[in-house]
Amino acid sequence: MVMNEEMVELGLQMLAEEFGEKRIKDAIDGIKKFEVEVPSWVFGTFGGGRFGEYTPPGAARNISEKLEDAAFVHELTGATPRIAAHILWDFSDDGLNGSFEIAEKVREEAIQKGIDLGAINPTYFLRGSHRGSLSADEMETRRKYVEQTILGGEIAGELGDGLLTLWFPDGSNYPGQIELRRAYKNMKEALKEAYESIAKEVRILIEYKVFEPGTYSTTIPNWGTAALLSKESNVGVLVDLGHHWHGTNIEQIVAMLIEEGVPAGFHFNTRYAADDDHSVEPNPQMARIFYELVSGDVIFNEDPSKNWGYMIDQCSGRENRIHAILHSIDSLQLSLAKALLVDQKSLRIHQSNDEIVLSNRMFNDALINADVRPIVAQARMEKELPIDPVAAYVKSGYQQRIEKR
Repeated sequence: MVMNEEMVELGLQMLAEEFGEKRIKDAIDGIKKFEVEVPSWVFGTFGGGRFGEYTPPGAARNISEKLEDAAFVHELTGATPRIAAHILWDFSDDGLNGSFEIAEKVREEAIQKGIDLGAINPTYFLRGSHRGSLSADEMETRRKYVEQTILGGEIAGELGDGLLTLWFPDGSNYPGQIELRRAYKNMKEALKEAYESIAKEVRILIEYKVFEPGTYSTTIPNWGTAALLSKESNVGVLVDLGHHWHGTNIEQIVAMLIEEGVPAGFHFNTRYAADDDHSVEPNPQMARIFYELVSGDVIFNEDPSKNWGYMIDQCSGRENRIHAILHSIDSLQLSLAKALLVDQKSLRIHQSNDEIVLSNRMFNDALINADVRPIVAQARMEKELPIDPVAAYVKSGYQQRIEKR
């Protein structure tokens, strides 16, 4: 059911009685300011081979159509002014070599459509990386990917938002298949070479993954390894929600990275088994993560260098992809709204008094029990956006138009 203005007003009144008018106003303002990047690949044909060659109807066939879809998502949400891109999917004419000139043209077209380029992702997992990318024993393979990483830094610094995000498929399926220390050494040395050729103004985030495609070992399996590879001042850690063992306390990882002052960012998604890359859902863990981001002052900090990078990374095979990305944006805004309702000062008093259950109940009143849909809806109305972007998309006729094309 889509909320109407009368329902929103009533909901805000009830929330104000519980949390106070100022906290509600601050939450509305926070939702209005929040921005997240959408991935170019969610709009395209990527993933077909993993899902029985099925690709949802209307999939973008080229970067121009991806930009068109991303621009329409921003038109509906007002929260996605940038699109993250993959070098060999979006800035290449042969799928093997990236091109700065193509990236320039893509950015020009993006601006014409009302958006801009965001994070740049080198593509390490295509042809020629079956024995690893930067960890490969073959010097020729490592050289190719180092050069692409340096190109990614150049594009990020001159055309993107200054963010370069790196994920590597390197690992092994069986004990003895590779020398673990040598693979890590190769990775470390290749990254160091790339760092030296990338401008310090570019932030580089190293992504980690506990497994897949390697099932015995992954060269960068956890946030600690990513942090070890992030000793330069402009290098940090990228957290992907699907890249952990089940039950991992991701919000604690976030808290430690913030406390250590490590540059960092998020790839938002949801997973139920392995790395499913499903749409984000507004679950309790997501709300707790946003609480750490809000309380750690890395989401609305007046110093832009202190803020983390926020990106969506999803691409499942069965759902309508634009429905899915709109659902993720909605879920992130709901989770952020919950985090902004937590009365941190009162919570600290309970914590200082060792009132364990009272602390937990106060925490959960905001992060689990509060219905924050009126807050998000009010923020959208104040920006003259649809109350429900998914419903607005269904009514727009856009899906029918792209399927017909």
